[in-house]
Amino acid sequence: MRVLIQRVKRASVTIENKLISLIDNGLLIFVGICDEDNTEDISWLAKKIANIRLFDDENGVMNRSVMEIDGEILAVSQFTLMASTKKGNRPSYIKAAKPDISVPLYEQFCNEMEIAVNKPIKRGVFGADMKVELLNDGPVTIFIDSKNRE
Repeated sequence: MRVLIQRVKRASVTIENKLISLIDNGLLIFVGICDEDNTEDISWLAKKIANIRLFDDENGVMNRSVMEIDGEILAVSQFTLMASTKKGNRPSYIKAAKPDISVPLYEQFCNEMEIAVNKPIKRGVFGADMKVELLNDGPVTIFIDSKNRE
């Protein structure tokens, strides 16, 4: 499982000109799922994201988690995070899990995030043509791959 986390002042998802989700200060999480992902990947990522220190403390040092600032979270499914660009100029998405696997894992990820931060999170709509807007704060953007835990 791969996630791209952005610290945001605000983020939203719109579908067909209808606002679906909106958050203020917090994290926008793009979620990519492959066939090999499982509950262990989800649990590890949810705990990591809930506790990762990406927000400034009183000294201007990134030393606080989204929970510590009572921030919001918006999770958006994004199969393109599983892209392989090794050959040619057209990305291959062969590693991206099909919906029968990825939808339940995305939902489980969102549920685990809610448990990890002890509050509801906002979501995109799986498979929809979403328009995602954000105001990146910093900018701060972190990429995490559950199969390559660096």
